Amino acid sequence: MSNSLIHETSPYLLQHAHNPVDWLPWSEAAFQTAREKDQLVFLSVGYSTCHWCHVMERESFENPDVAAVMNHHFINIKVDREERPDIDATYMAFVQATTGQGGWPMSVWLTPAGKPVFGGTYFPPEDRHGRAGFTRVCHELARLWRDDRARMESAAQNAIEHLRQQAAAQDAGKLADARVFGDFIDRCESMFDAAHGGFGGAPKFPRPVVPRALMQLAERFGMESEEGQQAWEMCRVTLHAMAVGGMRDHLGGGFHRYSVDRWWHVPHYEKMLYDQAQLAMAYLDGWQIGGDAAFREVAEDIFRYLLETLRDPGGAFHAAEDADSLPSPDSKEKLEGAFWTWTAEEVSALLDPRDAAIFDAAYGVEAAGNARPESDPHRELEGRNTLFRAKSDAGLAALFDCPEDEIRERLAAARKILLEHRALRPPPHRDDKIVTAWNGLAIGALARGARLLERPDLAAAAREAAGFLKRELWDGTHLFRSHRGRRGEVGAFPADYACLVSGLIELHASFPDEAWLTWAGDLQGTMDDAFWSEAHAGYVMRPSLAGDALMTIRDDYDGAEPSPNHLAAENLLKLAALLEEPHHATRAETLLRAGASMLERQAFACPLLLAALDLHERGVMHFKIPAGAASAMLAKIHSRFLPRSVFSAGEADEVILCDDMTCRRVLT
Repeated sequence: MSNSLIHETSPYLLQHAHNPVDWLPWSEAAFQTAREKDQLVFLSVGYSTCHWCHVMERESFENPDVAAVMNHHFINIKVDREERPDIDATYMAFVQATTGQGGWPMSVWLTPAGKPVFGGTYFPPEDRHGRAGFTRVCHELARLWRDDRARMESAAQNAIEHLRQQAAAQDAGKLADARVFGDFIDRCESMFDAAHGGFGGAPKFPRPVVPRALMQLAERFGMESEEGQQAWEMCRVTLHAMAVGGMRDHLGGGFHRYSVDRWWHVPHYEKMLYDQAQLAMAYLDGWQIGGDAAFREVAEDIFRYLLETLRDPGGAFHAAEDADSLPSPDSKEKLEGAFWTWTAEEVSALLDPRDAAIFDAAYGVEAAGNARPESDPHRELEGRNTLFRAKSDAGLAALFDCPEDEIRERLAAARKILLEHRALRPPPHRDDKIVTAWNGLAIGALARGARLLERPDLAAAAREAAGFLKRELWDGTHLFRSHRGRRGEVGAFPADYACLVSGLIELHASFPDEAWLTWAGDLQGTMDDAFWSEAHAGYVMRPSLAGDALMTIRDDYDGAEPSPNHLAAENLLKLAALLEEPHHATRAETLLRAGASMLERQAFACPLLLAALDLHERGVMHFKIPAGAASAMLAKIHSRFLPRSVFSAGEADEVILCDDMTCRRVLT
């Protein structure tokens, strides 16, 4: 049995290609069929490594009885949010506005004209825990479409008009007042969990844009100032808490998506490329500021994970790894965390008694499992342990009466044994789709890591990934969103351009003679031509249906991924300095003026825009470094935390710093 998704390349769509549901991919033809059959459209949006997407598929979409209801009442459309962020953003705005929350899977019912009438996220197959059952919702919406269509269509029209008004044009007024920098630190402090790190309670997301903005502000105010100390201390505690927590994969490197509890103990186990890239940058920043070798180790572990696990044979990087996997080769059902967690018996069987005792004490392994009830409400982790550092090396040395060096050696050997054993388990599904935006972030992290850590292998990986994108996803005029076996048909979005330009600016710093900066300038020009809206004073997406724009979307939230408008503001300021083209700085200022009211009202929602405002105020530090510069000279520059810096080749015999429109020699 297969449906129309069998011809797609998206791993998510292919996962559903054998459902009894008559799924169709998003297309004009699918909506034309809805108009001809006079039926509502059921739109389901998710991604291939999404745990609750898997749950809803098992419970509803693989169930022939539920599928029969869907096929009878609706035209059913599947969308991979990672391939079509414009469609996802359009209807997520409706779901959030009408339910007060969002997430995936996203379930929305639409008129044949594409206007939303009802939506939500996960629906159980039958009424459960206060949630309406999926089949009951389907029957009721079909009845309303048949018996009360006029009111449904009116409500849908009102909903889409309300969303369009919210996304209406905005003026670029004055720049935000400098008080926003201190206000941001105060806001972060009011939300800061001083005991456990992070901001707010459970669940806790890494959201790397927040600590990275705080670290830039620490440098702005000075590390000796009260503001600087406040900003850095929040970052230090948070980075340390994540580094020792269960969100970090202590065996294979990298980070899981988020922590379900406030202690960073139990994660949601999927791993996303965009998290790895941004967290690597954050830990490099933290290492530069504080000199903590543990932060450098975390960054290097992330790079190991990228190179050993997520790297495609073509040189780019895959999108994600799943949270769910089979507990054993003969298991019938996947479980969340099965690949990543351990029983105490497994650890004891693999290690000698003393090493097992040390390992258990170090990583919080308990006979009954280490997930607290509030961290595992569905009791899926009973008897299993997520590894997190429960005791430090010093604490273990005291407990086991041996030197710290011995503790470190024993733990390193134990981790190697467990990692080798873990590799024998059924692996989690990997979404091997190559997303341009996320690869742009990875290129930037690898290029910076190569410079700061003196790692030629990271530099080579960054160049290979950039080369793949240029070869496979750039036609000389336009960029494309994704690749899997072949280039996808969907063009790139503002995030793809902004993230790739950012990565190329970092790559240019390591290889200033390889035309990466020229390509960055070309991409920025294409982004300006394709997505700039004077009316919205920013870059927008305009998803359309039957030739009509559904909405105009201006992304202004720095969430798990940075807003393309905010990242573009930073890029433009850097390009203005590197290319000596002032019009880039003018456009950056327009973005900053358009975002001024948001910065003054809720800067916590846009920390990257705040960092760009700081860059605008204080200026870009442009280092011009001569070819063949002494390694000691470069090490001295790279050892300093310089968040406003860009680098290019210099012609003089000494390093030249151009800062605030003046140039001077830097004595080294």
